[in-house]
Amino acid sequence: MTDKAISPLRRRLIEDMAIRRLGPKTQHHYIRHVKRFADFLGQSADKATAEDVHRYQLRLASIGATVPTVNVSATALRFFFKVTLKRRDLADAVVSVREPRRLPVVLSPEEVSRLLASTTNIKHKAALSLTYATGLRSSEVVSLKLTDIDSDRMVIRVEQGKGKKDRYVILSPNLLELLRDWWRVARKKGWMAPGQPWLFPGYRGQHMSARQLHRLVRLAATRAGITKRVGVYPTAQLCHPSLGTKDRYPGHPSSARTQEARYHGALHPRRHQRDWRGDEPARCSAEDAWLTAAVVTAGGRGGGHLPPPRAGLACVPCRPCEPRPTEGHVGDRALPDSGVGRSCRTL
Repeated sequence: MTDKAISPLRRRLIEDMAIRRLGPKTQHHYIRHVKRFADFLGQSADKATAEDVHRYQLRLASIGATVPTVNVSATALRFFFKVTLKRRDLADAVVSVREPRRLPVVLSPEEVSRLLASTTNIKHKAALSLTYATGLRSSEVVSLKLTDIDSDRMVIRVEQGKGKKDRYVILSPNLLELLRDWWRVARKKGWMAPGQPWLFPGYRGQHMSARQLHRLVRLAATRAGITKRVGVYPTAQLCHPSLGTKDRYPGHPSSARTQEARYHGALHPRRHQRDWRGDEPARCSAEDAWLTAAVVTAGGRGGGHLPPPRAGLACVPCRPCEPRPTEGHVGDRALPDSGVGRSCRTL
C-alpha cells in the first residue's frame, strides 16, 4: 500500500480485509477490482445500485474478460457489498461464471528426464527435481526452508501451503542426495550464510520467486526441445489427477506404498524406520530406482540440516485380525425371524 491519502471507504475495506486476515495478494486484487467498478460508475462505489452491478458485469462480458477475471471481480464486489457496505441486495446481484474444466498438458517420463537433464546448474536441477518428485506448487517449493528437510523421517514439511494448511510429502533418498549437493555448493559460494533460512535463496535475503521457477521450467523445456506448453504444475503433476498412479507414472510403484508409509510410521515422529515385528532392516523403495532415471545425483555425505540418508521406508505387514469369540457373540444370537444370524464382519 502507498502512503498517500486514501478515502474512508477504501480504508474501511482494507480494515475489513485485515480483520479477516486475507492475504496480501487477495487484498491487492479486491482493491483493484473495486476501484475498476468505481471508475466504471464515475462515482463512489457505495452509491451503486443493482442495475449498475448488472451493467458492469455486462461490460466485462462484452470486452471478453476471462472467466478467472470475472470470478475474481465477482468475489471482490461481493465482499465489498456484503461486508463493507452491508448491502446484501447488491451482493446477491453479483453473478459468478462457471469455469470450463480442461485437461492439463501431460509430459511423459522421457520428456521429464530430458527436461531435468537440460538444466545448466545444480540449483536449477535441485529446484526442478524437487518440484517433479514431490508435486509441490511453485509457491511451496520456493518457500521451503532448510529446516523443512527432515532426513530422519524422510519427509519434507510444507508450512502454510494452499489453504493455510501444513502437510508432509515423502522425501526420496536420491532427491535428498541432490539437495545435499546443492547445499554444499551454495555454502561454498557463500549463498548459505549463517541465519539464512531458505533452501533456495534469492536476492536481498528473500527466497527465490515463483516467477523465476516458472521461467526455469520454460527455459529447460526449450533446451530439451519440448514443444508442449510447459509450466511448473504440469511438470509436477504429469497427468490429470483423476487417473490412477499406474496410468500417471508408468513403472512407478502404486499409491499403496504411500498409504502404507502414512499408516505405518513414515509420517509420524514416534515411529521408527525398522520393522516393528522384528529386527529386519528397512528395504529400499522402488520409487528411488525410478526417480534415478530422471535425477542425476552425486555421491558423498552432507551436513548441516541435511544429515546422511537412511534406508527406505520399512514394509510393515498388516496386523492379523484377532479371533472373534464364538459364545455370546452378537453374530450367534438368535434373530426374531431368521434363526441364527450371520457372524458380524468388519467393513
